[in-house]
Amino acid sequence: MIFLPAMLFNFRKARLVAIALFLLLAACEAQESIPVPVAPAESTVVIPEIRPLSEPRVVIASQQTARERFIADTLYEALQALDDDRLLKPADDSAHGRFKRILAMDPENEIATDGLERIVLRYVELSLEASRRGLFVDAGELLENAKFVDEDHPALLQAWLSLQSEQNSGDLFFNLDNQEFSARSESAQAQLADIANQAKQHEAFFLITAPNDALARWMFLEMRSAVEGYRLRGNIELASQISIRLRISED
Repeated sequence: MIFLPAMLFNFRKARLVAIALFLLLAACEAQESIPVPVAPAESTVVIPEIRPLSEPRVVIASQQTARERFIADTLYEALQALDDDRLLKPADDSAHGRFKRILAMDPENEIATDGLERIVLRYVELSLEASRRGLFVDAGELLENAKFVDEDHPALLQAWLSLQSEQNSGDLFFNLDNQEFSARSESAQAQLADIANQAKQHEAFFLITAPNDALARWMFLEMRSAVEGYRLRGNIELASQISIRLRISED
């Protein structure tokens, strides 16, 4: 009876020791299964070759000659004169004179050649505008100027035919005094009333030209009030010279 408890105690002790050993072995195996991080190998950095920059290449434009500078400046002045309608006059400050000077130095200069043609075409344009307002003398003089620049230009023949057609149109033209009409005087009102009655009589279309829209509209309203109840038909254009044209129907 005395030895039994001792045996049981030894058995239990041996059992606990066995369990402890088992746990210790399991812990060791778990540690062996965890991968050990390996320090990365030292990376290799490629350093590019550094070379000193070469000195920059500087391109120096050739310096303009006095002749080239003169042509460039004269062309600029000629184009300005062309835009300002200084076509033939004044003689010392005209587009024509400058373009001719350039061509005397450089006969193949395309800008100067084109500039002379633009002068001709501008005179033709101004002539057509004048003839449409019945300013036939002015229109003819403008075409003579174009002929002086280039008498062989193909646009001249058509322009002369157009001028002749306008002169033979049978339309009525009234070239009016700018000062009287700008002041909107009683005399101007009377002239507008007379023109309106002629438009009614001939059943004509009118073309009013005036320096600004306000004056042109005043002229139309004065004409309409003079023939109350009659429907005037026509158009308004802006031009420096005040005028009225009545287009007479051929019928």
